[in-house]
Amino acid sequence: MMVKRMALGFVSTVMALASLAQGSTIAGLVMDSVANKPLASASVMIKAADGSNIAAGITDRNGNFSLKVADSRVISSATFSYVQFAEKIVLLAASQNQSTIHLGTILMHYDANALEQVIVQGKKPPVAMRFDRQVFKADTYANATGGSGIDILRNLPAISVDAAGQIALRGSSSFLLLINGKVVQGDAATILAQIPAGNIESIEIITNPSAAYDADGRSGIVNVVTKNFTAEGWILQANVMGGLPTLDDFDNDRRSSRYSGDISAGYRKNKFDFNASVNYLRNDQNGFREGDVYTIIGNMRTDFPSNGERSFKKYNYGIRLAMGYAINDRNQLTAGFYQGKRFQIRDANLLYNNRHTNLTTGAISRFDYYNANRQQKEGDFTLANLEWAHAFANKSKLTVTGLYERAALEGLTTNLNTPAKGSSDTLQYTRNPSNNPLDAWRIKLDYKTGQWSAGYQFRYDVQDGNFLYLTQIPGTNDFEIDPAFTSDVKAENFIHAGYLQYDGKKDALQYSAGLRVETTDRELQFSKGSEKRDLSLVNFFPNALVKYNFDNRWSVKAGLSRRIRRTNNFELNPFPEREHSETLEQGDPDLLPELIYNVEAGLEHTYSKGNFFATPYFQSILNPIQRVNKVYNDTILNRVFTNGKRATQIGLELGSTHAITKWWQSVAGFNIYYYSIEGSLFANTIQASNSAWAYTLNLTESFSLGKNWSSQLAINFLSERPTLQGEDSYFLNPSLSVKKQTEDKRWSFQLLCQYLDLGWNRSNQQRITTRGSDFFTTTNYLYEVNQIQFSVGFNLLKQNRKVAVPNSEIGEKEF
Repeated sequence: MMVKRMALGFVSTVMALASLAQGSTIAGLVMDSVANKPLASASVMIKAADGSNIAAGITDRNGNFSLKVADSRVISSATFSYVQFAEKIVLLAASQNQSTIHLGTILMHYDANALEQVIVQGKKPPVAMRFDRQVFKADTYANATGGSGIDILRNLPAISVDAAGQIALRGSSSFLLLINGKVVQGDAATILAQIPAGNIESIEIITNPSAAYDADGRSGIVNVVTKNFTAEGWILQANVMGGLPTLDDFDNDRRSSRYSGDISAGYRKNKFDFNASVNYLRNDQNGFREGDVYTIIGNMRTDFPSNGERSFKKYNYGIRLAMGYAINDRNQLTAGFYQGKRFQIRDANLLYNNRHTNLTTGAISRFDYYNANRQQKEGDFTLANLEWAHAFANKSKLTVTGLYERAALEGLTTNLNTPAKGSSDTLQYTRNPSNNPLDAWRIKLDYKTGQWSAGYQFRYDVQDGNFLYLTQIPGTNDFEIDPAFTSDVKAENFIHAGYLQYDGKKDALQYSAGLRVETTDRELQFSKGSEKRDLSLVNFFPNALVKYNFDNRWSVKAGLSRRIRRTNNFELNPFPEREHSETLEQGDPDLLPELIYNVEAGLEHTYSKGNFFATPYFQSILNPIQRVNKVYNDTILNRVFTNGKRATQIGLELGSTHAITKWWQSVAGFNIYYYSIEGSLFANTIQASNSAWAYTLNLTESFSLGKNWSSQLAINFLSERPTLQGEDSYFLNPSLSVKKQTEDKRWSFQLLCQYLDLGWNRSNQQRITTRGSDFFTTTNYLYEVNQIQFSVGFNLLKQNRKVAVPNSEIGEKEF
C-alpha cells in the first residue's frame, strides 16, 4: 500500500539553489527508474512561489532538458510528468543567484494507472502567447468535432468564416497557409476542408512573420500543426460522426447527408517515428436563394428577381503519412505525404421573373423562365515533402527541404433554361467543362548559426487551364463551341528568394529583424499561346519585432513587415466564364499583385486564471485586388477582377482566456477594423470608393458538469463588411454541445448542434449587395439551421518498455 501511494503521489524534495536572475537556466536529465533509460518528450513545468507557471518544455530524445527562465521571481518547484508514470515534483529552495541550476538525474516511476493523472495535470492552456505568434489548442473547440480545420479556425480571434466558407484573417482572405511549417500553394479553404479537426494539435497565428517565411499573404500566416505522437510506443485514435436528418430542407430536390470518420496511428521507437491517418467527411447543405437585380441600358430598365434552391453535396477523403529517422546525433531525415480528393456539387434551381420597362414610355413586358444551374467541382490533391537536417560541431545547423504539390482540378457547369420547372421544352442548354491543374515545386536551404540565420529558396508553379463552353443546337442533342466564352490560360511563376535574419535576447528584451529579397517572373499565355503577358518584379520585404517582458507578467511588443498577395489563374483569365444564368466571371491579364505594409503593437498579460492580449494594427495596401460588377447585357452582370488604387485598414485585435470558476472557462476573441478603399474602374471610366467599420466576435464558453460530463457554447459573429461597390451582410453561427467521457478517458461521446437558431431566423444566412450607376444586385443566401450531430471518439495509447522484472498476470496486462 505504501509503495502504491508513493508511486501515485511521490513528491521528492531536493534542495537546490533557486533565486533566479533574469536569463537563468534550469537543466537536468529525466530517466525511467526501472529500465534505466532516458524518457523522451517528458513534460517539465517550472512554477513560481505563487503557483503560477513561469517556464515549460519537454525533454529531448536523450531525456535532457534545459529551460531558460526570464522571470526574476523566486521559483518554488519543477514538475515532471510522463504518460503512465507517476508525476514527480522537485522542490527548490531559495539561496543565491546562479546563471545555471542543474538538477541532475530525475528518476520517474512507472505506473499504468497514472495515465489520466498525467493527461489532466499536464493539460495545456487553450491559448499560448509566444514571441512571434499565438498558439491555439485545437481540442478547446468542441464545435469542430467531426468537422475539418475550417471549423477550428472559425473560433479564433481575428478569424472569420462566412456563409460561402471563405476564411478571412483580419478581414482579408489573403494569408499564407502552412501545414507543420511547410507551405501549401493551393487554395487555403480547399486544403483546410480536407484536414479532420481530430488530426489537428494546434493552430498558430503569425501576423508579423520573420524573413525566413514566404512573404505571401496580406494578413500573415496560419500554421496548422497536426498531431505527431512523440511518446515512445504506439497510439491509436479514431472518431466517427453522424448527422441527424435535416430539420428544414427548404423543399430542395436532395436532402442533406452528414457523417465523417477518421483514424490516426503513431509509432515511435529509438531513432524512428511514423504517423499515419485516413479520413472521410460528407457535409451536405440544404439552402435557399432569393435575389433582386436590375440593369439600365439606355432608356430600358430590366428587372430579373429570382428565388429557389441553393444546395450543396460535398465530400472529401484522404490519407496522410509522416515519418522521421535520426541517422545519428547530427543528421535527421523527415518526410511527409498526403493524397486526397474533394468533390462538390452546387445546385441553384431558380425561377426568374423578368420585367422590361421602357423608362421613356413606361411600357412593360414580362418573361418568366426556370433555370437549373449545376456547378460540379472536384480535385485530386497531392502534397509531398522531404527534409534533411544536419547539425555541425559548432552548433550551427543546415536544413535542406524539398516540396511538391499537385492539384488536379476539374469542373463542369451546366445551365438549363425551360419555361417552367419540369418542362421538357428547352429554351437554352449549355455545358461548361474545365480543367485547371496546378503543379508547384520548391527547394529551400536554411542555415542557422548562433543568432543569425540565412537562406535561399527557389519556387516554380504552373497552372494550365482550359475552359470550354458548349451550347446545345436547338432541336438536336448536339453541342457547338461558343468561342466568346471558351478560353485557355497558362500562368507560370519563377520566384527566387534570399533572406537574412537576426534574433536576439537580452534579459527581458526579445528582438528580431530581417530582410527578404525576391525576384518574380510571371509568364502568362492565352489563346493557345498567341497572346502573352510577362511581369518581372524585384521586391524587398523587411521585418522587425521587439518584445519586452515586465516582472509582473505584463509584456509589450511592436513590429512591422511588408508582404505580398499574388495573383492566380482565375484572376488573370481575360475571357469571361459563364458562372450561371445571370453572371459571368472574368479576370485581368495585367492584374498586379497587392503590396502591403503592416505595422502593429501589442500588450500581453498572463495571470493565474488566464491571459489577455490587445494588438492595434495598421495596413497600407497598394493595388488592392477587387472583384467588381459591370453590365454585360440586359440580364447578365460581368464580375471582373481589377486593381484598386489604394486601401488602408486600421484595427484592434483583442483576445482573452479566463477561468471564471473551477467549472467555467471562457475564451474570447474580438477584432474591429476600419477599411477604406478607392480606385478607378474600367479604364478610368468610373471612380469608386468605400469605407466602413467591421468586426468579428468569437466566444467559446466551456463548462465542466462533473462526473466526466461537459458542455460548450460557442458564438461566431461576423459583422457587415464594405466592398468597393457595396457591402456583405453579417453572418452568425452559434453552437451548443454536450460531451461525456468514460472514466479512463479512452471513449468520448458528444451531441452537437451547429447554427443554433431557436426561431430567431438569424443564423447561417448572408446577403451580398453591390450597386453602380446602371445596375443594382442583392442576393440573400439562407442555409440549414439547427444541424444536430452525434460523434464518438476513441483513444488508445500503449508504451513500449523493456523492464527486467519477473512476469506476472497483472504485469502482463499492465505492460
